[in-house]
Amino acid sequence: MFQELSYFRLSLLSYLKDSHPHLANDTTFIATRGDAAAEAYSTAIRNGQTHDQAGETANEVLYAGLLFSPYLTIVRILWDEFEKDATPALAESVAMELLPKLDGVFDKYQLTNDFDTTPEYNQLYTELTGAVQILLEDDI
Repeated sequence: MFQELSYFRLSLLSYLKDSHPHLANDTTFIATRGDAAAEAYSTAIRNGQTHDQAGETANEVLYAGLLFSPYLTIVRILWDEFEKDATPALAESVAMELLPKLDGVFDKYQLTNDFDTTPEYNQLYTELTGAVQILLEDDI
């Protein structure tokens, strides 16, 4: 896929495969975000930050807007609410199939990095559970 991956690009790619698999093949996104994180790290070091502080700065750039995962939210709903319909072994592939069909539900919310700690998360969870149930009954 990539001829050469920097530390930041590899780190992002690994994270995307687990939390945002629909973005894991977006080489432009990975390159842009990885390069921006590398630049943030270099700038922080030049400005006198420690390596740990520079790493934190780079990670803020690298993972901005990605800490909340709609994909993992769907997987969790499938595990918690629909175990008979989507066993843990199948939940990830079912979630990938459901994700684009649930974009309209996610679009109603401002999904921040810490969205799962907000009161709106419970509302999203409930709305998604209903939408997933309808899609599963319709055989997706």
